[in-house]
Order: sequence, then structure tokens, then C-alpha cells
Amino acid sequence: MSTTVNVSAAAKEGARVHFGLFEAHLKTGELYRSGNRVRLQAQPFRVLTILLENAGDVVSREELQQRLWGKNTVVDFEHSLGTAINKIRDALGDSAENPRFIETLAKRGYRFIAPVSFAPAPAAEAPAPDPSHASTTVPSRRRTQAQSAAWWVLGLCLAVGIVLGGAIFWFFGRNHAQSLRISRVTFSGRISPGDSFLEDLPATATDGTRLYFPELENGQTTLAQALIANGETSTLTMPNEIVAPLLGDISPDGSKLLIRNHISAEAEQALWIVPTLGGAARQVPGVLAHDATWMPDGTHILYANGNALSVVGENGESPQHFAALQGRAFWMRWAPNGNILRLTLLNSDTHTTSLWELGSHGQNAHQLLPGWNTPASECCGSWTADGRYFVFQSRHDGSNNIWMLHPGGSAPVQLTDGPLDYQAPITARSGHRIFFIGTATRSELLEYSPPDKSFLPLGETLRTANRVAFSRDGKWMAWISNGDSTLWRSRVDGTEQIQLTAQPLEAFMMQWSPDGSQIAFMAREPGKIWQIYLIGSDGGNLHRLLNEDRNQADPDWSPDGRKIVFGRVPALMGEPAESKSISLVDVATGKTTMIPGSQGLFSPRWSPDGRYIAALSLDMMSLMLYDTDAHRWQLLVRQSAADPVWATDSKSLFFHTYVQKSQAIYRVTLPNGKSEHVADLRDLHFADVLGYQFAGNTPRNTPLVNASMSTANVYSMDLQEEHPR
Repeated sequence: MSTTVNVSAAAKEGARVHFGLFEAHLKTGELYRSGNRVRLQAQPFRVLTILLENAGDVVSREELQQRLWGKNTVVDFEHSLGTAINKIRDALGDSAENPRFIETLAKRGYRFIAPVSFAPAPAAEAPAPDPSHASTTVPSRRRTQAQSAAWWVLGLCLAVGIVLGGAIFWFFGRNHAQSLRISRVTFSGRISPGDSFLEDLPATATDGTRLYFPELENGQTTLAQALIANGETSTLTMPNEIVAPLLGDISPDGSKLLIRNHISAEAEQALWIVPTLGGAARQVPGVLAHDATWMPDGTHILYANGNALSVVGENGESPQHFAALQGRAFWMRWAPNGNILRLTLLNSDTHTTSLWELGSHGQNAHQLLPGWNTPASECCGSWTADGRYFVFQSRHDGSNNIWMLHPGGSAPVQLTDGPLDYQAPITARSGHRIFFIGTATRSELLEYSPPDKSFLPLGETLRTANRVAFSRDGKWMAWISNGDSTLWRSRVDGTEQIQLTAQPLEAFMMQWSPDGSQIAFMAREPGKIWQIYLIGSDGGNLHRLLNEDRNQADPDWSPDGRKIVFGRVPALMGEPAESKSISLVDVATGKTTMIPGSQGLFSPRWSPDGRYIAALSLDMMSLMLYDTDAHRWQLLVRQSAADPVWATDSKSLFFHTYVQKSQAIYRVTLPNGKSEHVADLRDLHFADVLGYQFAGNTPRNTPLVNASMSTANVYSMDLQEEHPR
């Protein structure tokens, strides 16, 4: 039985705090809603814990800063705290305008306003005595030996603890508080955080006096530079061919950058050399790559294409094979002595990332931290100038932080602990100063309003959804939560909400069956491949549609609900070496057949009337149409296209021109193929917008977009202060 008490005292006992449909396990840092775990990162959970401990009372911003980050931490505190509060509200389904749980008091702080109660954490039960030994007398000598052994083990543990404690004290030095000192370098807030899902890893570089990084300007990516001394930022000129520059690396002398293009459906892109001090950029002839770095000599380039590494001169001359890997290589960085190469390896099937190491001639490739993190999520490492330390990013408990490997160290040491998402560490050209990106991101679902020619918030229920699908009768909607990628459904007015899936399953897209009784969706577990699942609209009978050891994607129903059409994932989401085609599966029997002529196509969508199936070419430059009566394909549109969505009357098709700068949404009518511009990035009136994802249509055939917004700057930390010798 739960009793309302002072939660602060209960927190010390690892209490479980109840409020509404939620239960917070303060000791383990877990949040549950109606028995289902709700994803909430560690730092926001700490904020929630403090608010619960002081339920009914105002907690000032100053108190939160002191308890969470201390006096010696220098961060963008106001923005970081606001981000943590927003993440809590997203997890609780709360809002600042009409709060049910967390109330904001202007210039004062926050207050938890809902009633709370607690139950002590379940105590570990002592094992019951063995009845067969109840009357047995144990000889005193055996008891003494057992006690001696126990004391010996305890003494050994204490000795090991003292040694480890001394080692930790020695490693961190006497001024451990300084290890949390983070300084902000840039102030624009517009640095691009990247998108690892699309192989757009965050990147920075330095020539010693300046930092180089991709920056967002009016929703589009540019390449910028900032003075380390004062953060003053300016834009570098890029060739018109580079729509969205991605930074590979900087030459050893700091004079040249390696750049490739991001906005493209092709996994491998042309490679460009851009001078840091001005001058014309030039393309490296004959080279297509998804990442590249300079060789230690500063005149040759090491680039990654597919699962292979190759070396080439900067004019494209003398190409040589360097190494074959078990995945796609990114963030290749040489040790200062040039004898060791470390890189990030991306598994094309599961999209997990891990750190690997090779010799100077590409030999002895091996993983750095096998089994340390499951699934692996290590990325983007850099050496300090003297080669003593190697810093990298890793994701734990839903947050990216900066970690460090040191000589002789058996385990990485964590350097940051929120409140922002920290990533892409690089090192200064001398000393032990490191630079990294600190990011706070958010997203919002918006509906396009033709009269206003702008996108407006869709409503509180779907505020944090990243994709929405409506039932054929327009009475129900299903959506995917942006916070934890769980699948939900409700009536269109937001009532009768049900969470259909829970972590660790990560949903990506879904479609209602014609009768509204089931939902087909594409999902995966961490470190595994994408699969198609079916689930009842009431949350029952969750099961995989097919037992294949291969990625499956984009399910959609036939009008009679007996078949499902599906495709494969594009190269940027896995399986770059395997052929792609469109298939049909009989829901009852599981029998699968390929649609003739569909090789090289993906992302199928079945028209509501059943007459057509639309699909995209793998380069996302053609929208194709399959006539189910005539059994033939025809070209509908030849231009960049993504995420096709049928109008409810099957007479037109919406699509997103993802690879164009404007990222416009078009509508093409059938059968004449006439295209009409609907909306684009200019209609998003947000200063910090990264871009958007076409998230579906309403029953009124108005487009929905999930707009991603970010505030990101470069921060720094001096390792030398923390680890004196």
C-alpha cells in the first residue's frame, strides 16, 4: 500500500514514487507508465528526482544548477536545464501551457504539482533455512574455518578496493572537481549535429587557431570557421556542386580540408579539397568515398568506399588498396607517430558503430573495446598531440558523452556527464585541450496550412511524434514517439491512447490495415536488422511477418488486407552489397513473391483503391508506378523524391524532394504526371531548424512534417589540468 510522505527521505531508501499513471524508480533511474518503461535520459531523470523530492515546493534554478552540475561546471546552463525539463515533459506527455505535472514559475524555478506517493523498494529476501539441517550441530572448527575464510575474502576485497581507489585518485589528481570544467567556444548555436542514421556523423577540425565545422543557415548546411580565441564565426565558400558539405579531416599542416556532399541518396560521393585560407576548391579525380582523411605525409589521401580503404594522391594518381574491413569506415585518425590508425566502423546491417585499430600498412585490424558496450555505440575518436590519450564519444543510457582511453588503462574513463549531448571530440595541435560539440535537439510535428503558406503545430497529442498514419475511415491515428521510437495509437481527437510497443523495439514507419484492425510496421531491436511486424490495433498479437535474416522495410497493405507489399532498405540504412526489389507477401500463408521488373526499387506504397503501387529508384531520382492490372512499371516523375504518400482518393501522390536544397513537397496527379509545388523549407519559420522529414498526410490531404531543431556549439576541456603527472 502506498502512503503519501516526504519523498526526499524515501529517495535515500531507493523508493518507487507513484504519480498519475507513472512510477519512478529513484534508485535505478527508471521511469514506467502503466508498467511499460518510458525512455528518459539520465540527466533529465536527475532533474525529475529533485522535483519529486520537493513535490509541491518551488525548486529554484540556482538549486538545480548547484545539485546537478556544481559551481565548477561551465555550460550553457539555462538552455541545458530547459532542455532537460522539455525531455521530462515529453516523457510524461505534459505541457508548459497546461501542466499536469511540472509547473514553470517565471524567474523562480519549477514545481512538481501532481500528488505523489511512494512505496519502499522491494527488499531482498533472505533465503529460508534448510529444514534438513535444522537440528544439525556444526563442529566449531568448521565454523571457525568458514569465518576465517570469510574474513580473508573481505580483507582481500578491502585491499583491492584501496588499491583501486588509490589508482583512481592518482589518475584524476587532487583537483578532481576540475575534471568537470567545460568551457564554451562558439556561441551561434547553429552547428550541425549530424545524423548518424543517414551516415552523416558530426565532424569538426582545427588548424590550431581556428575550428572548422558544418553550420546551419536557414535550414541548409554550410561550412563555417570560428576563432578559438573568441568564437567569432564566418562562412567558407563552397562550390555549387556541394549542396550540404560534410567535413572529413584537415591536412597535417592545417592548410587543406577534405569535403564531401551530404544531401544525396548515393552512399559514395565525390571528394573535394578545400583550402582553409581561401582559394579555389578542387575535386579529387576518380574518387568516390563516404569518408576520407590525410595520410601522415600530408600529400596522399586515405579514403573509404564500401568496406574497403584505399590510398590515392591528392590529384587522384597512383591508387592503392590499403585494407578490407568488416563494415564501412568513418572518422579515420592517425596516431601522431603515424604507426597506428583508429577508425569508426559502421555495421551496414545493424547501424551500430565501434572503434577499430589497424597498423600503418592496413594490417592486424581489430576492435578496440569488444563487449564494453552492448550494442556497441562508440564513435569518432581522436589522439592528443603527444599520443598519450585517445578521446571518443559513446552512447550510454540514451546520452552521448565524451570518454577517454589512456596508456595502460583497461577501461575508458568518462569525461562528460551531460546536461547536453556531447559528440565529435577533436584535439588541439599541442597540449591536451580537446574540443567537442554539445547539442540540445528537439522536434515538433507540424501541419501545412495552405492559406497561411506555413507549417503550424498539429496539436498537443502529436507534438513529439515523428511519423503519423491515419486509418482508412479517418477515425484513428497511429504515430511513433520521437523520444523513444515507440508506436502509439488513439482516436484522432487524442482520446483512447494506447502504447502499442515498448523498448527495446524501435519503430520507424507503419500503415493501418484497410479494416483498421491491425497495423503493419517496420522496427528493429538495438544492434539487429529491420523487420516487419504486425500488431492488433488494441495492442494484442505482436509478431514478425517474415522470418528472414535480412532487412525488410516499408510495409503497406493491399485494399483487401490479404497481402502486404514491402521493399528493402537503401544503402544508407544497410545492405549496400545486396540487390533490392519489391515483394508481395500473403499475410495468411507467409508466401513471398517478387514483383516483376522491380529490381533496383524500394519504398513501395499501395494506392488506397489498389490500382497502383508507387516506388522509388535507389538513387531517389525517379518515382515509378506499377499498374496492378496491366502488370507493368512506368516512370511517373524524374526528379529527387522520398517518402511517397497517396492522397485518400488515389488520384495523386505526394513526395519529398529530400536531396534538393529547398527540400520541397510536391504533389503529382494521375494519370498525366503533372507535378505541383506544395511547400518547402522556407515555410518553416524557425531559426534553429535543421530540416524536416515528410511525416504523412492528414485525412484532409494536408502534409505533415516532423521539423528537427537544434542548438549546438563547440565546447572545450583541458585534460592536462585534470591529469597532472
